[in-house]
Amino acid sequence: MATEAARTTGTVEDATRATVDAFFAARVANDTARLTEIFADDVDWLLADNPVVPWIRPRSTGAECAAQGEELARHTVAQDARVSVDTYLVTGQDAIVMGHLSGTVRATGKSFEGPFALRLTVENGRITRHHLYENSLSVAAACTP
Repeated sequence: MATEAARTTGTVEDATRATVDAFFAARVANDTARLTEIFADDVDWLLADNPVVPWIRPRSTGAECAAQGEELARHTVAQDARVSVDTYLVTGQDAIVMGHLSGTVRATGKSFEGPFALRLTVENGRITRHHLYENSLSVAAACTP
């Protein structure tokens, strides 16, 4: 019985990791079509609302969530974007990714940086939850002229 439970858990975790890996590959490639496939039709999206940051806004559909990458790319300098991952944990349908990010806002030339934590939930091979916690004060300051 314990062996069967471990095998089932491993299978769920393998599927979760595969979906999250595909998500990251699509984000790096800025492949909105692929991201739309990866996100579920309805997504529990959480990113602290920040009215001075043009790419941060409420989202709930897979297409809206996928488009966030395009919006981010329009407003930031691609060559300055950096993300490093320190922790990548998968348990069941949930993945937690923690690390550090930085970038430069195109309109102001100001940079932002700080730690981040991302919680993703995968159901039936699609992301149903995307909760991102980041240094929103640094991002807002970089967006403010």
